[in-house]
Amino acid sequence: MDPEVSLLLRCPPGGLPEEQGPQLLLRLGLTSYRDFLGTNWAGSAGQLQQQGATDWGDKQAYLADPLGVGAMLTTADDFFVFLRRSRQVAEAPGLVDVPGGHPEPQAVCPGDSPLHENLPGELVVHELFSSVLQEICDEVNVPLSTLSQPLLLGIARNETSAGRASAEFYVQCNLTSEQVKKYYMGGGAEAHESTGIIFVETQRVRRLQETEMWTELCPSAKGAIFLYNQVRGSPS
Repeated sequence: MDPEVSLLLRCPPGGLPEEQGPQLLLRLGLTSYRDFLGTNWAGSAGQLQQQGATDWGDKQAYLADPLGVGAMLTTADDFFVFLRRSRQVAEAPGLVDVPGGHPEPQAVCPGDSPLHENLPGELVVHELFSSVLQEICDEVNVPLSTLSQPLLLGIARNETSAGRASAEFYVQCNLTSEQVKKYYMGGGAEAHESTGIIFVETQRVRRLQETEMWTELCPSAKGAIFLYNQVRGSPS
């Protein structure tokens, strides 16, 4: 396992079942980007983790830990889509990542200060799955109608940001890599966050850790690849 990444959960092949079998319980709260920078990215993050473990038996207790989302996005001609992050972004500038971001509480409850009681569980779950599709649309600029329903692969923690968790999904696009590239080059709502698009053959992803590209991947992308290879990438 890469020291930058830890896996919290590996779902069964095909993602979590809707009606039966294992169920995933996420205990989510509300936080802000300011609190994220002031805890997970603070120089004292390690001390906060130690104090959380001492006080509550949970080293993440005093961290903002906003839940991220990421997508192993595959094209119709069997390529995975990666993005070269801009050097102007705050996190992992210049590194290679999967499309992703984070759910938006305002999408469930419009307003500047949503409250827990206004965020029923079923709508939060819907936003969790919808947000990864929206991030793909915003970053890669492909139409929503070209994307499949997301399949949850599992949860990975980014140990370079004090263990921030990210839900990693598998999403299929019915466009070829060349078509996806044309859409990407047309810009998008979050085009400023990346400077280039990279396509990697599906089979190559299984051994990507052995290539030079691995050193260019940010932790969230490594976590997504680990989960994909464990859940969907192993030979049948």
